[in-house]
Amino acid sequence: MATHTINGVTLTLLQGNIVTVAADAIVNAANAALAGGGGVDGAIHHAAGPTLIEECRKIGGCPTGKAVATSAGKLPARYIFHAVGPIYQSRPEDARLLKSAYQSCLELAEHYQIQSIAFPSLSTGAYGYPVNLAAPLALTTILDHLQTPTSLQRILLVLFDQRTYTTYQQALEKLLPAR
Repeated sequence: MATHTINGVTLTLLQGNIVTVAADAIVNAANAALAGGGGVDGAIHHAAGPTLIEECRKIGGCPTGKAVATSAGKLPARYIFHAVGPIYQSRPEDARLLKSAYQSCLELAEHYQIQSIAFPSLSTGAYGYPVNLAAPLALTTILDHLQTPTSLQRILLVLFDQRTYTTYQQALEKLLPAR
């Protein structure tokens, strides 16, 4: 675990399973249909229980690069922010869409005035976004947000495996001295 304080907000990198983390909002790496799936999405849907899929069906979907909020069901959170990252195809818009997915979650955090949020590494599982490209983009988006007034007091990046954790940790170490 690595923890840094940036403008009074605690930013923590943690290797683990996001469904076990207590936070006001947990970010789901969702698909555009909000239909549940594999990886983080499947784990969150399974842990949250059947009310989650019912809420997602009522919303109907979410475009790539955006996020929508639902209740958290049985999870130790108040909200789930369903963020739809891009399927990586090495296109210029992939980075813009991934950044936008993180920004949408941060905007939802401000809208709901939450104090803590837990992110997975969006788009780096089944959607194939290279972690070495996604990590600095995700972290820069979060660090940029922390340069403005925020309700957030704690941001967690919950990274499922050691390789992803190490990549995020190295990216953060490179970004922090520059700030």
